Amino acid sequence: MSSILGLVIVIGAVLGGFAMAGGPFAVLFQPSELVVIGGAALGALIISAPGKVLGRVKHALSAGFKIDVPGKTDYLDLLKLLYQIFAVMRRDGVLALEGHLSEPGSSALFKSYPSVTRRHHAMMFLVDGLKQLVDGCTPEELAMLLDVDMETHHDEEQQPIGLLRGTSDALPGLGIVAAVLGIIITMGHLDAGPEEIGHHVGAALVGTFLGILLCYGVLGPIATSVEMQVMANSKYIQCIKDGVLASARGAAPAIAVEFSRRTVFSDERPTFQELDAAIQALKSGGAAAT
Repeated sequence: MSSILGLVIVIGAVLGGFAMAGGPFAVLFQPSELVVIGGAALGALIISAPGKVLGRVKHALSAGFKIDVPGKTDYLDLLKLLYQIFAVMRRDGVLALEGHLSEPGSSALFKSYPSVTRRHHAMMFLVDGLKQLVDGCTPEELAMLLDVDMETHHDEEQQPIGLLRGTSDALPGLGIVAAVLGIIITMGHLDAGPEEIGHHVGAALVGTFLGILLCYGVLGPIATSVEMQVMANSKYIQCIKDGVLASARGAAPAIAVEFSRRTVFSDERPTFQELDAAIQALKSGGAAAT
């Protein structure tokens, strides 16, 4: 929603300022210029995205309009789930988690936190990490495995962002291409009157205008939005990693989730009092005895 609102503001401000200066809107309607710029940009993107990379680009574009980043309540749910998992490990041993990890979709422990389970990659990251502990992985080995997993996911997420940025950077140049084609057409009408020549020159300049606007006002900000969402979701993964490693190294459940809590950015981080109250509610409700 915020991406759409931002685009409305960008376009509204540009067109509004043009109208205030007395500019005629009709001259901005140049489908041929848009075909040249948009078609060339799309073709260049397809050339640059072999194999399944193009699918990742499509997913990144949709993510740019569908903002999904974890907030304070999401982190609080995650910390509560981690506390329950760590409490089971502390009380009954790591092997007690095997039933929950074999089919996490049907586990009462995980099903209690839909805000966690709907984040597919984070859920798999957590489940796979705990499975390694069940299989006897040492904390040091687990740390290396989780680092590799996070690095691979980061590289995968950065591929489409880099391609979107590259396409965005190419748009002003493609706008110049469209403008040059418009000037070539204008050169064939030099025997026309000043009004017609002016119209053709204006139409050609619209190509440059569109290229720059699409670069800095549309595609560039969308790529930045996707990158910020990737960073936010990576922080969510980091929160899981730090808690699981702290618990694997022998930290008490409350201390392990505190490691996780300290990972979160300050404006999204549940306070110590909020987390403590949530843990006390779990204890009093017997939820930690899952």
